[in-house]
Amino acid sequence: MHSDTTLYRTTRFVWYVLYVIEAILAIRFTLKLLAANPGAGFTQLVYGTSEVFLAPFRYVFDAPTVNGSVIEFSTILAMLVYWLLAWGIVKLVAMGRDVNQYEAHAALEDQDNS
Repeated sequence: MHSDTTLYRTTRFVWYVLYVIEAILAIRFTLKLLAANPGAGFTQLVYGTSEVFLAPFRYVFDAPTVNGSVIEFSTILAMLVYWLLAWGIVKLVAMGRDVNQYEAHAALEDQDNS
């Protein structure tokens, strides 16, 4: 089994990666919503960086446009899916945590009662 320190660091790393991806996608969503100049260097950087994370979700929804503003529902979907993925990974990693028989018994009792 892994030490609690290793598990802690692993889960912190997973959440950190998620926060970075979520921030990039949130900035992209905001730039699209506010009709940012696609020729600006910062906008190009954000769009280029976020493209790899958005690609699997690109055509799931239409992106309505109003006066140049784009509501990218696919970006919101990507953010939700990445959050669920990170949450699932953290839960999976946490299952490797050492527990004593009393903790295990209590957890099973809670699980049976819910």
